[in-house]
Amino acid sequence: MGGGSAVVRVLRDRTAGRCLAGVVVSGFGTSALWLTAGIWAKSLTGSNSLAALTVFAMWAPVLAGPALGALADRMDRKVLLVRGNLVTACLLVPLVLVDSGRTVWLLFAVLVLHGASGVVLDAAESALVAGTVPASLLADFNGLRMTANEGMKLVAPLAGAGLYVRFGGPAVALLAAAGCALAALVFARLPVRGTPRTPARDSAPAPELPAPPPPAGTWRDELAAGLRRIRASAVLRPLVTAGAATMFLAGVNGAVTFAYVDEVLGRAPAYAGVLYAVQGAGSVAVGLLAGPLLRRLPERLFAAGGIAVFALGVGARTVSPDAVALGASAAIGFGLPCVLIAAMTAVQRETPDAVLGRTAATAGSLMTAPNAVALALGAGLVAVADVRVLTAAAGAAGVLASIVLAAGARRRGGAPVKCGGPSPQP
Repeated sequence: MGGGSAVVRVLRDRTAGRCLAGVVVSGFGTSALWLTAGIWAKSLTGSNSLAALTVFAMWAPVLAGPALGALADRMDRKVLLVRGNLVTACLLVPLVLVDSGRTVWLLFAVLVLHGASGVVLDAAESALVAGTVPASLLADFNGLRMTANEGMKLVAPLAGAGLYVRFGGPAVALLAAAGCALAALVFARLPVRGTPRTPARDSAPAPELPAPPPPAGTWRDELAAGLRRIRASAVLRPLVTAGAATMFLAGVNGAVTFAYVDEVLGRAPAYAGVLYAVQGAGSVAVGLLAGPLLRRLPERLFAAGGIAVFALGVGARTVSPDAVALGASAAIGFGLPCVLIAAMTAVQRETPDAVLGRTAATAGSLMTAPNAVALALGAGLVAVADVRVLTAAAGAAGVLASIVLAAGARRRGGAPVKCGGPSPQP
């Protein structure tokens, strides 16, 4: 099966196609808000610290991923996607009241709730897709989802900034609310009820059975189920660990970006926008290629190759020619998503349905939380260390991580993964 035909089949699959549509319409408004929130806080308070904290406010709920993901295992996931997006849309409307430094607290409160909603909805979507989309198309779906997300990041921030300049922050908030409301309508038309796991067949219709009952056990045991699943799995553990390490290095790289632009390239800060755009284009490209590549390569080898490309891009930021800078940004954007796509596809394939929401959310937390830590650490390091030293060290660490992951793939005999049903739970 060719890559192009697989993409067409994903888009023709009613569940997969509408999930992607929901991702696009909600992601557009969300991406616009995430950029504008910092500008909004800065303009109201004059504080760079508060502007930076808007990003933290949206990322902080990721740390509660296992608890938030449990909701996706206890509720009908289609209903959760519909109601969750509607609730999020309603939460965004009060932002029209934010008009001064005295009311900026409302912006932060809404951003935290928005971030929490995103964790729940991402877990519900991952679990729903794993139970309804043919397993042979999961890698293609996850790649296209990455393409959709990165595509929104290329377009939406510019639209949000323009809307903010013309009409102010409340207009961007209403745009984000409209996106969530439209996503709820899209998810309401998904041709599924519940998400029981069935054997994967490309021609199998979407199941029409009620959602599975929640697993038995204490509240604490249930929250830890996702972590136990990852730790016990010889497939998931190395991929999630590699994803966490890579995202840590990505955080360091992100923290030094403006110093790199200034001290190495000798450019104005606005040039960072060009580099981010090229990086986003690289991520869009790998999203389209991920499915075909994962049918030809073992997941660990695909992830290791992506980490190596990312690491070489980071390491290349020790030199100054613009052509190298643009190529490095494209390599970073192309390589970084590989381990994330491979890990999430493995989570969807290897995890029993009863704990899939928690496991997906836990994996997401484990892989993204290091990014926030590294952003803070990198911001401190760049003040005392040469940016070339930091990028060279991060690049070398990334190459080492890719070698370790690839060596593990060879020890396992690394045949390409045939996406079938989930492995038995250990």
